[in-house]
Amino acid sequence: MKQKYMIDTKENKLFLKEMCENLLNFGHQFPAPDGTCYYLGDDGTPWKSYNRDTFETCRMPHVYTIGKYLGHEGSEELIDAAIKGLRGAAKDKENGGWFSSVTPDGGHVENKLCYVHAFVILAASDAVLAEYPEGKELLRDALDTYDRYFWNEEAGMACDTWNTEFTVLDPYRGLNANMHTVEAFLAAADVTGDERYRVRCGRIIRHVIGWAADNEWRIPEHYTSDWKPDLECNRDHPDDQFKPYGATPGHGLEWARLIIQWALSTYKKDDKKADLYIESAKKLFDRAVKDGWNADGEPGIVYTTDWNGKPVVHDRMHWVLAEAINTSAVLWHVTGKQKYADAYAGFMEYLDEKVLDHKNGSWFHQMDCNNVPSNTVWPGKPDLYHAVQATLIPYYVPDLSIAVAVKERKRIFKMGYRCRI
Repeated sequence: MKQKYMIDTKENKLFLKEMCENLLNFGHQFPAPDGTCYYLGDDGTPWKSYNRDTFETCRMPHVYTIGKYLGHEGSEELIDAAIKGLRGAAKDKENGGWFSSVTPDGGHVENKLCYVHAFVILAASDAVLAEYPEGKELLRDALDTYDRYFWNEEAGMACDTWNTEFTVLDPYRGLNANMHTVEAFLAAADVTGDERYRVRCGRIIRHVIGWAADNEWRIPEHYTSDWKPDLECNRDHPDDQFKPYGATPGHGLEWARLIIQWALSTYKKDDKKADLYIESAKKLFDRAVKDGWNADGEPGIVYTTDWNGKPVVHDRMHWVLAEAINTSAVLWHVTGKQKYADAYAGFMEYLDEKVLDHKNGSWFHQMDCNNVPSNTVWPGKPDLYHAVQATLIPYYVPDLSIAVAVKERKRIFKMGYRCRI
């Protein structure tokens, strides 16, 4: 195994640093004139015939807030452009909240999505962190809107989809939006010091751990309005971009990392309480890797499995690999167990050999079962967020949101952040 794939080596740190700079350079052409985010194609040029999704308009200032504190040239101008988009074209000034997408002709896609509003909170938290002049107002608006329409205090969970006017609530409930709510609430708590949002994360996490434990650590993604798992949802559309059928190993990995971040930031020096949640995170990671990694004879992590762990959609998504890298690194640092370092090295090797586009830049967003680039779910390369984070999370403290950790330069300089579990 090459040194550049192995965690806590100089070669690996340099590999990630160079990759991060490549990704940040790749995304410079995202701003549309109104500040929303163009859909980026294979070489980073905009595909202007595609909708400009608001969640991407949120992810870009997140990425370039990180870029600002890494010293990446041009980051502040790109943050300004995206915040302009969130305060302007993406904002529904009549009904409140944010549109899910802006169409090429300047129209809007119907419905208001919890997923999108969670990312608005993340971007607004970054705006406050980056000392953007109107960041506090944007964050206050984002949190107020979320609290009014999406957070259900009684359930301790968030609903998913409203109509555009916020008058009709869809009965569907989902964990994808709640997962990114946890990410966003942790960022908001880190930036503002308001611990209400970290407490809410704990309520969501306890539900998720319970549902996962009842399903052999495969997380049900879809639910009825009273939060009963709907295990057959989208069986006839298994490769749905946001609501695929079955278990999603990538989400098991992502939840595991977020659970660790929440537990360490909540319990701080109360190791026994934190360890209970870290044990659950380990089980989620182990299940995801066992079910998904090299599951069909080819390297990579399959997109989805059925409830017995058999692959359903064999394609590999780049964001799943990013979360595998992140979580294996975090588990290595908090446990010191070699199996996580070995897993990390395997993921790194696969990234370099199959998923990195060494010609045009960035990562291929989708690979088929033979590891040939595909475009049935994710054409082009619109997303920097997952990949950029995967170049940084492996070496920053796991109890802080990544943008905060980068700004505060809280890196892990030696093996063994905790190393005692």
